[in-house]
Amino acid sequence: MLDDRLVMKRALVCGAGGFIGSHLVKRLKREGYWVRGVDLKYPDFSATEADMFVIGDLRDQAVCASVLDFGFDEVYQLAADMGGAGYIFSGDHDADVMHNSALVNLNIVALCQQHQVVKVFYSSSACMYPAYNQEDPQNPNCREDSAYPAAPDSEYGWEKLFSERLYMSYQRNYGLDVKIGRFHNIFGPEGTWQGGKEKAPAAICRKVAAAKANDTIEIWGDGEQTRSFLYIDECLEAVRRLMASSFAGPVNIGSDERVSINQLTAMIIGMSEKPISVVHSEGPLGVRGRNSDNTLIREQLGWAPEAPLRSGIQRTYAWILAQVQTK
Repeated sequence: MLDDRLVMKRALVCGAGGFIGSHLVKRLKREGYWVRGVDLKYPDFSATEADMFVIGDLRDQAVCASVLDFGFDEVYQLAADMGGAGYIFSGDHDADVMHNSALVNLNIVALCQQHQVVKVFYSSSACMYPAYNQEDPQNPNCREDSAYPAAPDSEYGWEKLFSERLYMSYQRNYGLDVKIGRFHNIFGPEGTWQGGKEKAPAAICRKVAAAKANDTIEIWGDGEQTRSFLYIDECLEAVRRLMASSFAGPVNIGSDERVSINQLTAMIIGMSEKPISVVHSEGPLGVRGRNSDNTLIREQLGWAPEAPLRSGIQRTYAWILAQVQTK
């Protein structure tokens, strides 16, 4: 019998145990791919759908060589040392963030070139944009061409910027077909929701879900800092469109529906139908304002998010509420 791998497209998902990676594996399987996943751990909240899942450390060249051992049709490099503001902006993890993520990317891109991988997706981040363009919460500038002069607000952002240039260098020098997407706050069910690495939507959903009537929840800063948040299904649609296109990027993958953290909190409290109050406290915040500029992705891919933020938050709150209630 003919091996299925000889007739199906073959994809490698690095970081397949993480939030976006595990959802991407499911999406690729629905599209008929043979998928190998690799990560330090299995997905936290559901069984992987990968045809083969390797537990391994991509900082190790031998592990990378064992999982990227032939010319995959597509490689998705999502593996990174990352987390929410409490992890990225505390300053306590800067060396690990820089070293671990850079080492993974150095290993993976070299093997992609060596084995002549057909297409490579690299997941960059909006955190690579200059802090000086994100001081006004009502008017942040995150156009793709605003990246330089470079001044990210975190070592996480600096590493993302370095790795963008790493992949683009392999594209120029070796002809590697690279696609780069700059993710803007991707959220949804089965994402990290506790433990210190969760991002704002999950953290607020958890606090509201765990609160009782007339409780008070804590929000870092004055709550007037702004962000945009993109639901996981929308993110994957953009990634797949980018991979199917002739456009390399870098390009923003995010929503342009900007909200303040206070507005997001009020939305989630409203969904809970609980009388909950908010107290503001000091904490790591990142830039004052950030919002995806989607002009370029509309021009190049004809894509824009379809669903409003509220619909994705409703699904995410319902999922996190279930986790809190069964904990």
